[in-house]
Amino acid sequence: MNQTTADPGPGRRLVRHPSALLLTAQLLAVVAYPFLDASRLGSAFLGVISMVAVALAVTVVRSTPALSFVAVAVGLPAVVMTVVEAALPTSDGVALTSALLHAPFYFYVAYSIIKYLFHDDHVTTDELYAIGAAFTVVAWGFAYLYVVVAIVWPGSIDPVAASGAGRFFDLLFFSFTNLTSVGLSDILPVGDHARSVVILEQVAGVLYVAMVISRLVAMTVRNR
Repeated sequence: MNQTTADPGPGRRLVRHPSALLLTAQLLAVVAYPFLDASRLGSAFLGVISMVAVALAVTVVRSTPALSFVAVAVGLPAVVMTVVEAALPTSDGVALTSALLHAPFYFYVAYSIIKYLFHDDHVTTDELYAIGAAFTVVAWGFAYLYVVVAIVWPGSIDPVAASGAGRFFDLLFFSFTNLTSVGLSDILPVGDHARSVVILEQVAGVLYVAMVISRLVAMTVRNR
C-alpha cells in the first residue's frame, strides 16, 4: 500500500535547511541596504538583519562536522559589535573592531560549510543551498577585510563612503565583483594593501568554482 508523505510546508522546509535560511538572509540584506542605510533607524534595522544572518550562520556551523566553539567564541562578540556599530555608525574604532570580529567569523563559517559539502558522497537539497550560502559568506568576509583596509590604510580603496553602512555596502559590492571576477566595479584598489586582498579574493573565487562546484557536479553524474 502506497503511503503519501504530507508536504511539510515552506516554513518547515527552510528550518530543515539552515543553508537556505542563511542564503536568504544574506540576499535580503543586499536588497535592503540601498533603502535603509541613509537613516539612523535604517542603520539599526540593518544591524538587526546582520544579527539574524550571524545567528543563522551559527546554526549552519553547528549543523556541520566542524566544531561550534569557534563560532560561539567569535560570533557572540560579533553580534555585540553589530549592535554597537548600529548605535555609533560614524565611529571608525567601532567599525574596525566589528570588522576584525566579523571577518574571521564569516571565513570560519565558509570553511565549515565547504567542509559540510565535502562530508559525504551524495548531493542533498541542503548542500545545493549551501553552495550559494558559502559563496555569499566568503564575499561578506572579504567585505569586512576591505573595511579594515579602508580604515587602517585610508585611500587604499577609492572611492568609498566616508563611514557607516554606506561604506560597508560599497565594499560589499566591491567584494562581490572581485569574487565573481566580473570586473564591473567602479571602486578601485589603489593601494598595495588593498590590491593584495583583491588578489586573494580573486583566487578564492576561482578555486571555489573549480573545487566545490566541479566536485558536486561529478558526484551528481556518478550517482546517476
